Amino acid sequence: MKIALAQLNPTVGDIKTNLEIVSRTLERLESEGPDLVVFPEMFLTGYPPRDLLERNWFIERAEKGLLEVAKISEGCSCAILIGGVARSGRQFGRGLYNCAFGFYQGKEVYRQAKSLLPFYDVFDEVRYFDPAREVRLWDFKGERIGVSICEDAWNHLELWGKYRYDFDPIAEQARQGVTIFINIAASPFWLGKPELRLKLIKGHSERHKKPFVFVNQVGAQDELIFDGRGFATDAFGGLAFVLPEFEERVFVFESEGLRNWTGDRGPKTGHPSPACGLFYGSGIKDIYQALVLGIKDYFSKCGFKKAVIGLSGGIDSAVTACLAVRALGKDNVLGVTMPSEFSSKGSVDDSRLLSKNLGFEFLVIPITQVYHCYLDVLKNRFAGKAQDSTEENIQARIRGNILMALANKFRCIVLATGNKSELAVGYCTLYGDMSGGLAVLGDVPKMMVYQLAEYINQELEVIPKATIQKPPSAELKPNQKDQDTLPPYEILDPILEHYIEEGLSPGEIVKKGFDQKVVDWVVRQVARMEYKRQQAPVILRVTSRAFGTGRRFPIAARY
Repeated sequence: MKIALAQLNPTVGDIKTNLEIVSRTLERLESEGPDLVVFPEMFLTGYPPRDLLERNWFIERAEKGLLEVAKISEGCSCAILIGGVARSGRQFGRGLYNCAFGFYQGKEVYRQAKSLLPFYDVFDEVRYFDPAREVRLWDFKGERIGVSICEDAWNHLELWGKYRYDFDPIAEQARQGVTIFINIAASPFWLGKPELRLKLIKGHSERHKKPFVFVNQVGAQDELIFDGRGFATDAFGGLAFVLPEFEERVFVFESEGLRNWTGDRGPKTGHPSPACGLFYGSGIKDIYQALVLGIKDYFSKCGFKKAVIGLSGGIDSAVTACLAVRALGKDNVLGVTMPSEFSSKGSVDDSRLLSKNLGFEFLVIPITQVYHCYLDVLKNRFAGKAQDSTEENIQARIRGNILMALANKFRCIVLATGNKSELAVGYCTLYGDMSGGLAVLGDVPKMMVYQLAEYINQELEVIPKATIQKPPSAELKPNQKDQDTLPPYEILDPILEHYIEEGLSPGEIVKKGFDQKVVDWVVRQVARMEYKRQQAPVILRVTSRAFGTGRRFPIAARY
């Protein structure tokens, strides 16, 4: 059987456009003559539609969309496997299924609901769906296809050290005599996730001695970024092909080719093996591509074109500007530096040089006069009080107001430039440098920001050396440095990783060689600053534990 994998980018809620993508894809594939075209999980509605699924009018639109897919299949020679939603018809439960639908010659010929509904991290499918009541195969074109949906393939002891569910759909399909597995997914990216997926799918093929095909959504939806990377393994777990990361691609292959392997795992003639994607050693490149895609899709799907960025002369705003220019184009980025009496000459000069290197519009708007107007208004109330972070935050909030005014007037989105390390311990100002519609680096630790800068500069010095080499500083008071307040980032970042991503206790972190007082301070700050983070802009997710919907901690609490 000839199969086409459609690794494409839907938009949540835009069923009409998603249907147009389906139709165009099938027209483009007509000359290649596939027997089956496979689209990702919930492609018709986009993923995740969240509480749209609780609106009856939206479900009706989704149902009409499925009827349109049936009509489309009537006019083509191939079958269509696509993700969508269906009413369960049950008296009890949520009343909806997350489904894979098979359409052929104008009719629905197959339907399989998702069995395993993830309810951890960013996932909350139990809120919307009921689990499948049965698992059955699809007999088509000489194959017995085992169709599963994303999480259905993720229940295995070797992966988690335990079984998350009391049922294994893949094992059940194998028991029923499957000849090929196909998993349709909307699996979000985080650093290390692609390798984990590959290990998981290879394991299924090795255990059940059957080929396994995986197709994933690509694109970004709010904070989630989907990396694509569809692939297939042979009947022995060998990797047959990989589709590109972070870009759309439609690829056609023969299912029989996944079985015709020689003893050394090499493919026989006619077996697809495109060199168009890698799983290993891509770390910082993956982060870069993910963030670029995250910015691009956030703007396009929200109906905006232009970004406004506050440039401090520091590495965070410089990296943010580079990512924005790559995602939106230099004509759609406005950089603004807003020096105060505490700003160094180098901060303005470095920002100007960055804008010249990247070719975007650059403004200098001094804030010293505005700052002193604020102090004058408050001087009677502040009389007898020593200057502290209050005066520092006033400067940050003036800058935030200026950026938001420009965004409002010229219909732009402000990109917040703070990194994950700062956000974790609250080294940021509400309604100041936290202002904006999207936090590009909010899930990127400070030391990783430096790695991104090196990656950006690997062929040409785009970010000025002085920006990279200068000690990090908010420049809100004379001679200020980040390390006047924070532990060195070389120490802070590993502590944060142990605590936030690995979930270790302070005592366990201390046993790894970190100072007790430093660890206690960091953990205390993470807890105290939850109220700030819950008011942050949408944060693009690139690590396994990002701030946002996947991390739900109380604000008013003591722990």
